[in-house]
Amino acid sequence: MKTYKPTTPSRRQMTTVDYGVLSAVEPFKSLTKKLQKHSGRNNQGRITMRHQGGGNKKLYRIIDFKQDKLDVPAKIETLEYDPYRTAFIALLLYRDGERRYILCSKNIKVGDEIIASENAALKEGNRLLLKNIPVGYLVYNVELSKGKGGQLARSAGSYAEVLAQENGFTNLKLSSGEIRKIHWNNFASLGQVSNPDHNLVTIGKAGRSRHLGIRPTVRGSAMNPCDHPYGGGEGRTQRGTRKPKTKWGKITGGRKTRKKKKLSGKYIIKKRK
Repeated sequence: MKTYKPTTPSRRQMTTVDYGVLSAVEPFKSLTKKLQKHSGRNNQGRITMRHQGGGNKKLYRIIDFKQDKLDVPAKIETLEYDPYRTAFIALLLYRDGERRYILCSKNIKVGDEIIASENAALKEGNRLLLKNIPVGYLVYNVELSKGKGGQLARSAGSYAEVLAQENGFTNLKLSSGEIRKIHWNNFASLGQVSNPDHNLVTIGKAGRSRHLGIRPTVRGSAMNPCDHPYGGGEGRTQRGTRKPKTKWGKITGGRKTRKKKKLSGKYIIKKRK
C-alpha cells in the first residue's frame, strides 16, 4: 500500500494500491473496446441504480475467463491494471502467437509460463480440472457450468479452498464461508487472485469517489417524510421503524434474498455466514 505525506487533510488518510509490480505499457489495442455509459439509467431513461454517473474515461479489456486453449503453453508478457475490475490482469502470449488477457494470480511474474490442460502441473496460474486438484489447494476463476468460463472467486484477493473430492463433485469453501459442491469436470485456476490489498484502500476525499463514477449519497434521515421512511422530525431523531428499510420501504439488513426453491440450492452444503 502507498501512503502520502499529509499535505492536505484528505491526503493524510488517503491510501492507494502500489502499482509498482505492473508493466508500464498501454493496453493491447485489439483486446479493448469502449463500453457505453448508462449512469444507472434503463432503456426508458429512468434511474434504476442510484449514485452512478460521471467518472474517468475507461476502456474495457476483453478477458478470457474460459481459457479454452488447452495444452498450448503461454508466457506472461505483461501485468496490467484493469479499470473495470479490482484484480490485475495478465497478457498471455501463446506459443502459436495468439494473445489473450486473463485474470492475474497473486504470485505470478512477467516471463512465467503457464498452461491450461486437464492434467496440468500443480503450479500457480495453471488451469486444470477440479478432480485433479488435491485437497487443501487454493483455486480461483472456478467454472460453475462446464465450458461457460470462470464465475466464482474472481475479485481481488479472493480464492476458494478445495475441501474434498467425492461422488463426481468437488467440495469448495468460498470466501463468504459457503461450502458448495461443484462438478469435478469443471476447470479452475490454481492460486489466489492478485491485488489482495484492495480492501485496505482508503478513498480519502469526495473527489476520488467522483473519479470512480460514484455520485453522492443523501442520508435517509436528512430527507422529508414523503421521501424516505426515516425522514422528518425536529432535529436528529431516531429511526422510527423497527427494521431497517430502503427508500421504497423494502426490508434490508438481515432479510434473506435467495429463492428457497432455486435449483442450485441442492449443491450448497453449508450456507454463508
